[in-house]
Amino acid sequence: MAGKGRAPTNLAKHWLHGFMPEPTAVNLSERVRACCGALLGILLTGLVSRWLLGPNAPVPLLVAPMGASAVLLFALPASPLAQPWSIIGGNLVAATLGVTCALWIADPVLAAALAIASSIFAMLALRCLHPPSGAVALTAVLGGPVIHAQGYHFLLAPIGVNSLIIVGVALIFNNLTRHRYPHTVLQHDNTHLTKDQVAGARVGFTSADLDLVLARYNQVLDVSRDDLESLLLQTEMQAYRRRFGEITCADIMSKDVVSVQFGTELQQAWELLNKHQIKALPVVDTVRRVIGIVTLADFLKHAGIESISGYQANLKQFLRRTGLTHTERPEVVGQIMTRTVRTVTDSVPITELVDLITDHGHRHVPVINDERRLVGIVTNSDLVAGLYRARIVD
Repeated sequence: MAGKGRAPTNLAKHWLHGFMPEPTAVNLSERVRACCGALLGILLTGLVSRWLLGPNAPVPLLVAPMGASAVLLFALPASPLAQPWSIIGGNLVAATLGVTCALWIADPVLAAALAIASSIFAMLALRCLHPPSGAVALTAVLGGPVIHAQGYHFLLAPIGVNSLIIVGVALIFNNLTRHRYPHTVLQHDNTHLTKDQVAGARVGFTSADLDLVLARYNQVLDVSRDDLESLLLQTEMQAYRRRFGEITCADIMSKDVVSVQFGTELQQAWELLNKHQIKALPVVDTVRRVIGIVTLADFLKHAGIESISGYQANLKQFLRRTGLTHTERPEVVGQIMTRTVRTVTDSVPITELVDLITDHGHRHVPVINDERRLVGIVTNSDLVAGLYRARIVD
């Protein structure tokens, strides 16, 4: 009997627990940043509005929905509901429909209900859903004689003025505090040499899988699709680390690295590639900091070799020194190297190399230490061996 009595109690506790959200996973500095942003946003919106409209303006200098907009803009700047078009478009659409309902429907309760419902429909259709805009529509209907006297001028002031100013403050403040705003959608590179997906997309979940699940979910999420995908990928990578241990680049890299300097002659660099049976040479400065990388592909590209025909003759001509003091033809490694080179530190887990090597085409990744000096290099074969050792590959 005692057990039967506890079951309803536990069920009730579980049900009541649903009313309380989980703790926010942000630290104190992020909370302070959001508070400071809201403070500046509302303060500057009010001050600039008073300067533009005048201290004796017949309309409120600030409307209450701006407070809710400030919460989204500065505490949730990555939210799709907090983007510039969501705020400006949503507020103007809601204000238009709110004023229209107030002018044409005598019953304020019915007018308010229709204003909210039509605003949600219009914002969803125009992709400018912004929750505080519901309060804008309600303000237009229930704002009293002062608001009603403005008619459609309510769209311009205070709604339009307030919305533009607070978005402007958010653009400056969020970017100064290292929060990308607007939170633009990432562009995915879908160009490949073949019709196959990149290697990283052939295991685990794919973008198409995520799109299908979101379509089935059929609800508005307060997170962008790309942020959601990024979080899921990071979670997947964290699970790999937890399950397979932390093998780092230092554990699998080739430490006896053959490297060259900017002024190394092309003939010498080519001989090093052939002698050591390698396809890439890191280019370092006098203190062994990586400044570029030269690969077999760089030699072929600058030699103008596009087919097997004339391969040896073209390459010999390219490598031969001119003997001139000034020439437009490349003669040293620094003139043909790839300057934008992706490096990793020796403490990076090898799981972070999977996407870099398999999907982004970096077949040779120089490894540097804490002083940014070259200490090794990781290739495709090194990564495969490391994954096998970690038992990710059977």
